[in-house]
Amino acid sequence: MSWGTELWDQFDNLEKHTQWGIEFVEKYNKFVKERSEIEINYAKQIRNLSKKYQPKKNSREEEESKFSFCRAFFTTLNELNDYAGQHEVIAENLTSQIFVELTRYLQELKAERKTHFHDGRKAQQYIESSWKQLESCKRRFERDCKEADRAQQYFEKMDADINVTKADVEKARQQAQMRHQMASDSKGDYSSYLQKFNQEQNDHYHTIIPNIFQKLQDMEEKRIERIGACMKTFAEVDRQVLPIVGKCLDGMTTAAESIEPKTDSQQVVESYKSGFEPPSDVEFEDYGQAMKRTVSENSLSNAKEGKEKPAGKSKPKLWPFIKNKNKLSLKLGSGPEDFSHLPPEQRRKKLQGKIDDLNKDIHKEMDQRDALTKMKDVYIKNPQMGDPTSVDPRLTEIAQSIEKLQAEVQKFEGWLAEVEERMPSKSDSHRRSGLYETQSNIAVSNNCAQDRESPDGSYTEEQNTETQVKANINPTPNPNTIPTTMPDDEEFDDDDEPLATIGTCKALYPFEGHNEGTIAVAEGELLYVIEEDKGDGWTRVRRNQDEEGYVPTSYIEVNLEPNAKDS
Repeated sequence: MSWGTELWDQFDNLEKHTQWGIEFVEKYNKFVKERSEIEINYAKQIRNLSKKYQPKKNSREEEESKFSFCRAFFTTLNELNDYAGQHEVIAENLTSQIFVELTRYLQELKAERKTHFHDGRKAQQYIESSWKQLESCKRRFERDCKEADRAQQYFEKMDADINVTKADVEKARQQAQMRHQMASDSKGDYSSYLQKFNQEQNDHYHTIIPNIFQKLQDMEEKRIERIGACMKTFAEVDRQVLPIVGKCLDGMTTAAESIEPKTDSQQVVESYKSGFEPPSDVEFEDYGQAMKRTVSENSLSNAKEGKEKPAGKSKPKLWPFIKNKNKLSLKLGSGPEDFSHLPPEQRRKKLQGKIDDLNKDIHKEMDQRDALTKMKDVYIKNPQMGDPTSVDPRLTEIAQSIEKLQAEVQKFEGWLAEVEERMPSKSDSHRRSGLYETQSNIAVSNNCAQDRESPDGSYTEEQNTETQVKANINPTPNPNTIPTTMPDDEEFDDDDEPLATIGTCKALYPFEGHNEGTIAVAEGELLYVIEEDKGDGWTRVRRNQDEEGYVPTSYIEVNLEPNAKDS
């Protein structure tokens, strides 16, 4: 059904309808844009979530990668990152295939509609102008006819009057004839223009307007067809990424199915075994006899267990489960930077791995430095290729990074040498690093808390009786490097009576004191010293009768009483 034949008199309504059609396209285009923005934001949030739970670049990453369930989770995060990428593809395709195309089409649609209605208004104005001209011809013909009738009546009146001269009568007759001629001419013009108008009106309502309305109808049908195609594309954009999304989900499923509980359980054994034998049975010591203690045949210990103990070990080692609640409170994989919470062999392995990682980083930085140096040489020889000074800031940054990494290597090599010296099989080791030897001029014998550890990582009741000389290596300590290994809890539990004050101290830096046995202090706070640093880096202080605990010795300025210093 054609608009031109059925809606020839609905010009204004068609104008409103086509305008509403354009507004509908604009609304749909806005809908697609907002959907695209939702996909972009969703993909961004998914990527941020994946990044948030990715393993950090530290020693913990190596430990986590040993377990199949951790590797499965990392695979899931990577697949989720790819999954987010598919939503970015959806957003990109919605924008390029629909939004951009519809935006361009809307401009064309508006221009086409404007042209058609401009032609329609022009035709409408023309037929209205013709109608006005026809009305003007009609009114002129009517006026001339009336004037001719009045002139004829005046002539007849003058002709019948005997008092009027013959000249006046002749004048009236000529006037009447002239008016009749004018009326006759007006009649001809009116008749001629009437025929012309009828032809124009016929063309207007049967040819011109129908053609314009037909073009509007074609435009409207194309608009609707375009909207339908866009809606189909809207669905196909999603459908196109479904295979890749399915592969991402399959990857997550495969990763979950690759988890091996028994293998992970065995990894725990491999990661944390110290290699030490459990303690033997405790021998019975008969203090009721003056003679040399012997082992009876009914003793719980056999003959082999009754052999003489090695010299220098007056007391048996305490097993980790008996004492040291602070040790048990350490979380899996957490601990101080020097890995002092680990058994010697495990600690040596961790320190060596850390040194290897730092050396790799140093080599990378050096490679970058060499590449930039070559680039700078090229710029110097060929100034047109670039400014040599533009490379200097990056070279300075790399030099600072290398210096920092080398300092880290030096620190960890010092800890490694310390561990190897303490290990029984490494007592004669001479593997101390040259970088560490360069610092030998600093008199440092500030033994850490591990000096009182047994080889299995637990504390013993033996105390180091050697003279300890403290050296404040880091006068401005970093709170992030506060040791997490605290002195033996027995020192808190065995004293029924409060210790006497042996001096005072002033806090140089704030200390939060989160670990068990420690006490929080504020910068500048004055406290009482009740137990001097025994070489483990901690001093026992008291705030009042009920508040006492350990603080890092390097965090306070100690003033001991004279008698305490003499003793």
